[in-house]
Amino acid sequence: MGSERDSDWQEYYERTAGRPPRRTLLLALERFGAGKGRSAVDLGCGDGRDTVELLRRGWRVIAIDAEPAALERLKRRADLPPGAALETRCERFEDANWPAVDLVNASFSLPLVPPERFPPLWTKIERSLKPGGRFSGQLFGERDGWRGEKAITFLGRAEVERLLQRFAVELLEEEESDAATPYGKPKHWHLFHIVARKSSALTRSPAG
Repeated sequence: MGSERDSDWQEYYERTAGRPPRRTLLLALERFGAGKGRSAVDLGCGDGRDTVELLRRGWRVIAIDAEPAALERLKRRADLPPGAALETRCERFEDANWPAVDLVNASFSLPLVPPERFPPLWTKIERSLKPGGRFSGQLFGERDGWRGEKAITFLGRAEVERLLQRFAVELLEEEESDAATPYGKPKHWHLFHIVARKSSALTRSPAG
């Protein structure tokens, strides 16, 4: 994560263990209502704080993360529902392909994609959503404390709004705060919290 991206991921998972699902995911799920039979991809799933909530509500989930330790922790979680419809993939999500889904969830993961790879990834996310499907997640703003890290994508508000122009925006909350990272280091956060619904008028097109 920024200057901490080379830190021990196992330490990161230990420090964040037991945290509840993200508010953006919960808002998206509220908008869907009953979720049985629906499908989601969780990009940068980590040890599964969002994935487990989706499974608990009867969703089918493809959980993607580049860190083997994350997926191993996810599969060992005591709160993983028995018989859950879970598929795990160990790969970078900008390289991954997945079928058309009702929800793409990306909690604090998309900013860690290099700027040159972000546009095609966003196109893939948009195309993979079924009409009426949703995106939930976060993006980093241009005043974030990690600005200058070449492998991280930072966006201004106008750029974020352009990304969402083919969506019905249900949440676009801009946050700036000074708080510690999961590793306990001080940081200025500039974030966009997003929940957006793909227009049903758009043609369904699986990611390729």
